[in-house]
Amino acid sequence: KVDLSHADVVTLYLLPELNVRLIPQLEKMKPGARIVSHAFSIRDVIPDEVLEYTSTADNIERKLYLWTLPLKRAKP
Repeated sequence: KVDLSHADVVTLYLLPELNVRLIPQLEKMKPGARIVSHAFSIRDVIPDEVLEYTSTADNIERKLYLWTLPLKRAKP
């Protein structure tokens, strides 16, 4: 229910089913606003970039998903 329309950047570390539930709020953000998600993508939304890196803390490979508004939806 949070109003994200004035946000420039939103960071997510939520399970995929929760990310999907945020789409209506995320789409209210202004063009050019950015979304960064650690580990989980947003189903049916195409990321602009996926960065893979190895954590120096535990040597585990991780991913960051990056989007810029407006969101690009995957075709059904």
